Amino acid sequence: MSIARRRQMIEREHASLSITAQCRLVSISRSSFYYAPVPETAETLVLMAVIDASFLDHPWYGSRQMARHLCRLGHTVGRRRVRRLMARMGLAPIYQRPRTSDPHPEHRIYPYLLRDLEITRPGHVWCADITYLTMRRGFLYLVAIMDWASRKVLAWRLSNTMDAEFCVEALKEALARFGRPEIFNTDQGSQFTSSDFTGVLRDAEVRVSMDGRGRWMDNVFIESLWRSLKYECV
Repeated sequence: MSIARRRQMIEREHASLSITAQCRLVSISRSSFYYAPVPETAETLVLMAVIDASFLDHPWYGSRQMARHLCRLGHTVGRRRVRRLMARMGLAPIYQRPRTSDPHPEHRIYPYLLRDLEITRPGHVWCADITYLTMRRGFLYLVAIMDWASRKVLAWRLSNTMDAEFCVEALKEALARFGRPEIFNTDQGSQFTSSDFTGVLRDAEVRVSMDGRGRWMDNVFIESLWRSLKYECV
């Protein structure tokens, strides 16, 4: 039962029970009983209306992107306030979660090496991931190699198939242009666990790291890139 409903059960003029006793019986504090909600100001209501209208046009916007959007519209507002208002309005960003990382049962899975690792300089850790782009007739698959510290995309390739070749090509280009990292992190997709891909890394003496099953947050920076690319650009 909600606190508001329990507050309604309390009688201020009860003949034998004090308000304190009634609050104890319905399991709320006295301060909760006496609390008077403060309504939003007219200015905030206007801002909420703008957020609502903007979210209809950009349903993938989180609080950070919405705050930037509002600033472009001339509203001086911080991310925390936008996050609070979006939560109060029940607005949560939506985005697709394509399945592009099916593991191969016969491929070797490498341990995850980034746990509790402080990554502060470019060239320390690179990562890679695959996403899909919806075309008029079917899909194209996009792989990107990213530096974890700088968030720079070092190389990318498009393909109309999900084999490992286009991933290997992107990896070789990144190594040729930027040297080699100490650690290379991916998910457990069959393209990245293939001997063609891991062989290039081993030949370059790069330590291979792989996320746990279902741990897309381990590659959160490149996931953020996909979200921005697919919903803001494409």
